[in-house]
Amino acid sequence: MKKKEIRERIIKLRLEMSDDEVREKSARVASRVVALPVFQQAETVMSYVAFRNEVETGGIIRTCLAQGKRVVVPVTDRANKRLIPSEVKKFPDDLKPGTWGILEPKAECFRPVEPEVIDLVLVPGVGFDIYGNRLGYGGGFYDRFLPRLSPEATTVALAYQEQLLPDVFPEAHDHPVDFVVTDREVINCRENRLKINFTGKLS
Repeated sequence: MKKKEIRERIIKLRLEMSDDEVREKSARVASRVVALPVFQQAETVMSYVAFRNEVETGGIIRTCLAQGKRVVVPVTDRANKRLIPSEVKKFPDDLKPGTWGILEPKAECFRPVEPEVIDLVLVPGVGFDIYGNRLGYGGGFYDRFLPRLSPEATTVALAYQEQLLPDVFPEAHDHPVDFVVTDREVINCRENRLKINFTGKLS
């Protein structure tokens, strides 16, 4: 099955989820995320804003703000095919529908942040494997953005268990994440990559 077909199949499955299912599974993902030491230690957290039945991030963003963390969300620069991190001080008041209808900071609330200061990034996607390889939406925005982070930054993908795939057919330009958190488990992808032996399988 080609990447395009996998992408379409997973998105269709996600869009068929009920509001209750999205809410319940997202809550389970969120509880695992906020329990992670990398989350608790992070001072600046960048999070996507959920769209079209993605794992909800509103609760995590509110938790960050309540704990005094600096919160950053992506602004899509379509002309230059890049993401610009922007600080959010009031959620969701600072936001309005932007590119593709995704909530982004209003013009008067646009507060650019250098990628190098971000400690933790919550990454969206269509599908993931246990090594952190990511099947995105095809625009390459995150693959271009993630290499700009500090080497000390941690990347965590949020997903429903159904988005965990045996293979997402990664390419050379794809940038893997460090963890995948689903409604059922936390996967340390960085550790899994280190365990791969010469056969390409976990040892």
